[in-house]
Amino acid sequence: MKRSLWAWLRILGGLVILAVLVWHLGSRAFLDGLRRIDAGTLSAALGIGLLTTVFSAWRWCLVARALGLRLPLGRAVADYYRALFLNAALPGGVLGDVHRAVRHGRSARDLGRGVRAVVLERTAGQLVLGMAGAAVLLVRPSPVLAPAGRFLGAPGALIAAAVAGGLAIGVAWWSRGASRGARAVRTALTEARRALFARGSWPGVALSSLVVLAGYLGMFLLAARVAGVGAPPSELVPLAVLALLAMALPLNVGGWGPREGVAAWAFGAAGLGATQGLATAVVYGVLAFAASLPGAGVLVVRWAAGLRGGRPQVELEEGVLAEQAAPQRRT
Repeated sequence: MKRSLWAWLRILGGLVILAVLVWHLGSRAFLDGLRRIDAGTLSAALGIGLLTTVFSAWRWCLVARALGLRLPLGRAVADYYRALFLNAALPGGVLGDVHRAVRHGRSARDLGRGVRAVVLERTAGQLVLGMAGAAVLLVRPSPVLAPAGRFLGAPGALIAAAVAGGLAIGVAWWSRGASRGARAVRTALTEARRALFARGSWPGVALSSLVVLAGYLGMFLLAARVAGVGAPPSELVPLAVLALLAMALPLNVGGWGPREGVAAWAFGAAGLGATQGLATAVVYGVLAFAASLPGAGVLVVRWAAGLRGGRPQVELEEGVLAEQAAPQRRT
């Protein structure tokens, strides 16, 4: 009951943000940029989406293999596309990731580890985005980012963050055997170290995350140009980072809501106009959805293959459709 209520509150929060934006800026801000989207823009979005999806799937493979799970790249790309489409098409913005985590965990006969692999994979992307955001705040002066940049750059803030991290690790280490929760924390920290920071995994995880972040920023710059924003990339990148960080907030409808609100505020504070910021975020949302459309094709192909095979569970592995029956149906 509590989970269902929280899910509805998340959706309601995103709807409220969008309603407030329409009330203050009008519906024209939502429509101006959309009229300028053409076939060339959609093709560029599909190309950027292919790049970010392949590298995201590679990052997922690296994390899964570090945890001892088998995950071929071809299957990971298909599953990632499907998850992106479900994230964009369904409320909440995370149901696709939940689906790929559970499906991979069941196919690997280890549901818990499959879910943790997806959580760590997404965490890696957020860590790189956060570090890139902090670097932008520290390096690039902006009327919007200056207060946050001063806070992140303050020695006290950095020391406090380091102390908090050290305390968390210390508590988890010294509370060995104290409780099931402590063991779960130790297991999570061990798996995070192995999947994200081990010598054999962190270079690939970092590289893939940087490429994915570059793709997202490129998509935002493309959306800004389509929306008619004439500011240089050096001025737009900090605003794009803020909008991307806002997408991690758990108040959205298929990814919509906080991104548009933060973009409108940031563009307005930077002197570019809140309407331009909202238009850019709206175009970005449409282009991101277009980039996820191959995931709908994955769903249709697997559904059709399931009908032909007479079984509901069909996996795409290394580009070849192969049926995989549930264990209880093999007997």
